[in-house]
Amino acid sequence: MTSTAQPHSASKLAYSSLGLLIGLAVLIVFFVWHISVGAKSLEFSTVLQALFQYDDSQFSHMIVRELRMPRALIALVVGASLSVAGALMQGVTRNPLADPGLLGLMSGAALAAVLAVTYIGMHTMAWLPLIAAMGALLSALLVWLVASAAPGGATPLSLTLSGAAISGFIGAIISIIHLLNQDTFESLRGWLVGSLSGRDLQELYWSLPWMIVGLVGAVVLAPSVTALAMGDESAAGLGINVVKRKAQLLICVVILTASSVALAGPLGFIGLVIPHVVRMFMGSDYRWIVPYSAIFGAAYLLGIDVLARLLMRPQEIATGLLTAIVGAPLLIYLVRVRIK
Repeated sequence: MTSTAQPHSASKLAYSSLGLLIGLAVLIVFFVWHISVGAKSLEFSTVLQALFQYDDSQFSHMIVRELRMPRALIALVVGASLSVAGALMQGVTRNPLADPGLLGLMSGAALAAVLAVTYIGMHTMAWLPLIAAMGALLSALLVWLVASAAPGGATPLSLTLSGAAISGFIGAIISIIHLLNQDTFESLRGWLVGSLSGRDLQELYWSLPWMIVGLVGAVVLAPSVTALAMGDESAAGLGINVVKRKAQLLICVVILTASSVALAGPLGFIGLVIPHVVRMFMGSDYRWIVPYSAIFGAAYLLGIDVLARLLMRPQEIATGLLTAIVGAPLLIYLVRVRIK
């Protein structure tokens, strides 16, 4: 029995590790592809030279370093963060529809950012991730309280419905703020639909440390998510402090969501799409789901952002619109076919 299990476990480890390496290779290709696309297309060789043999006398190298690389890096970290946040939420809540957008965290983070810009005059990125995190946390707690008050408690269905209701309510508040303050609407309208355009490395520097903390925490806590996905009693039987661990995971989700919203606005459905795709070939072990979600989420957003720039070139579609166009049909599919 043991001798049979060990080779199986070793083959599973080898298969999963090889998959990660392949995923990293795909991610690198998508990263270079993302940088090469724009108003002026660049050869892959030119992009690689600009990255590793930079020459400030060449205009194409300046385009890569100053304009396209910051956008690609932001797409990479935001895609990874939102995918991991969605994976954690789905595992902890045992809700296949859980997603930072569907459960209200993204709208709460966006509202906090809009309030900070409109009424405090905050136009620096230094405190925006923290303010967005406070909004996301308050929104998550409100969704949980509303769902808990429903008959049957905080079930996957009541959480989803509560999240949709709270997100709609918050969206209405944001719209009212914009109607009352035209300047805020003009400055934030692109950001509020989700956009990677016009971002620079200075903005990434303020959010990246938070994202690293959230991603590292997710990887460290991933084994316990597998236990929590089997039920609180099973997790407690394995010696896990369920309340404490859920609080730790919620902090990771809030940090990842808020940092992503601060950088790129509310990009919906990424946290819903990627974990489901990953589970199709990786099963239910979150030790692998979390890193796979990070890699494929990063590649996914890089690819979506390339399409946003190519479909109507030289004009550009907001990236958040395309994530919704791709993600909404998948949500319908999950509701009608996969969700029981």
